[in-house]
Amino acid sequence: MSSYILAIDQGTTSSRAILFDRQARVVAIAQQEFTQHFPHDGWVEHDPEAIWDTVIATCRDALAKAEVTAEELAGIGITNQRETTLLWDRHTGKPLYNAIVWQDRRTSEYCQSLHNQGHAELVQAKSGLLIDPYFSATKLAWLLENVPEARTRAERGELAFGTVDSFLIWRLTGGKRHVTDATNASRTALFNIHTQAWDEELLQLFDIPASLMPEVKDSSCDFGMTEAQWLGTELPIAGVAGDQQAALVGQACFQPGMGKSTYGTGCFMIVNTGDTPAVSRNRLLTTIAYRLDGKPTYAMEGSIFVAGATVQWLRDGLNLFADASETEALAQETRTGHSVYLVPAFTGLGAPHWDPKARGAIFGLTRDTGIAEIVAAGLQAVCYQTRDLQHCMNDDMEASPGRLRVDGGMVENNWLMQFLADMLGVQVDRPHILETTALGAAYLAGLRLGWYRTLEDIEQLWRCERSFVPKMDEATREPLYQGWLDAVSRVRSTS
Repeated sequence: MSSYILAIDQGTTSSRAILFDRQARVVAIAQQEFTQHFPHDGWVEHDPEAIWDTVIATCRDALAKAEVTAEELAGIGITNQRETTLLWDRHTGKPLYNAIVWQDRRTSEYCQSLHNQGHAELVQAKSGLLIDPYFSATKLAWLLENVPEARTRAERGELAFGTVDSFLIWRLTGGKRHVTDATNASRTALFNIHTQAWDEELLQLFDIPASLMPEVKDSSCDFGMTEAQWLGTELPIAGVAGDQQAALVGQACFQPGMGKSTYGTGCFMIVNTGDTPAVSRNRLLTTIAYRLDGKPTYAMEGSIFVAGATVQWLRDGLNLFADASETEALAQETRTGHSVYLVPAFTGLGAPHWDPKARGAIFGLTRDTGIAEIVAAGLQAVCYQTRDLQHCMNDDMEASPGRLRVDGGMVENNWLMQFLADMLGVQVDRPHILETTALGAAYLAGLRLGWYRTLEDIEQLWRCERSFVPKMDEATREPLYQGWLDAVSRVRSTS
């Protein structure tokens, strides 16, 4: 009997492979970082071959660490950085250009022109999204206009578009399957979340040939078989979801009103809204949480572009510490009311501001400001931004959930989690398994492979490792948050 599922977690700064057993326990983890490319201000790119090479290397490494052979695997689940856009040759599988990363802001002026032409309402009504450089549509349009021969070749049917999941499946199956799942499709601004199909009017708006688009499938289904050359035997790819939706599944947030917040490169808060595609009054996103047996479950999402990337910048850009694990001790050295605010708008501001031209800044420096205060401000910025999202969601949903499930690498920091609970004024629950993004991909694969019969089976596996209860009073909390709002107003490019 197959004893394991291999989850591929292809993220923004690294690729990881995690092996799970039937009790959803982590058996082995392998991870490799890869280079970030910043050709111009606001541009962010990845080498697709680096993505591919690190995925294969980490899969092999995870199996080796666990002393497990591919024959012992039931199958594979994939989760991925969303919106990142690739264009490749259908015959050779070779990308025409670097992957344009979700953080990339090169299409800001194009987005503004679409706004000015009055297309925002159409895009939101059909896709649930805003017109913003974040999403794949304008990135793909840029590739077609700026890569030599791309549009001509696309119109001849020679090219394929995909988000990272689609590219990996294409490679793993030897070009036999050009597919994606509904969660990733819902992040392109080209997919109609109501009809569950690529939308002809949106394709026309962004001038995208329909021949480029992958087939859209359920999040738990047959995505094809891997070629034996990659891991030693053919394996079914049985579950796929964008990273934030995968984390929602991994956190077992299956009931309407349940939500999670993931703290990785960015921060993403998603609340399950059931079979209702709720529309935000506060510029949050309507998206697909997962699709099973042809039935979509919807969610409302707030997207923060920079969270863990702030810590990475403090480490690598400013050399303030050697390892992210040092940030907790540094933050503990500071007093609660220190005056420093760090606004990490390195690639603009996401929800609820959606200001692609905003840039980062540090405010409130005094003569006694040191490394500890700047590091603490970087961590606190994550919590303040989450408070921004919480405020919008409470207003949109006319409810205030009493607790929030959290995951991602940053949540290991106890100081950060306590400040988050204090700033939100709600209980923050940290699960036993922090690898919830990869776990969600494994769960989706397990549903297809017969490991789990229902979502209720998965619900039973969720366990809380530690809860953080608010300790800060309102008189302390609110001035701190107002200081944050003032700092954000200073970096905005628009009023």
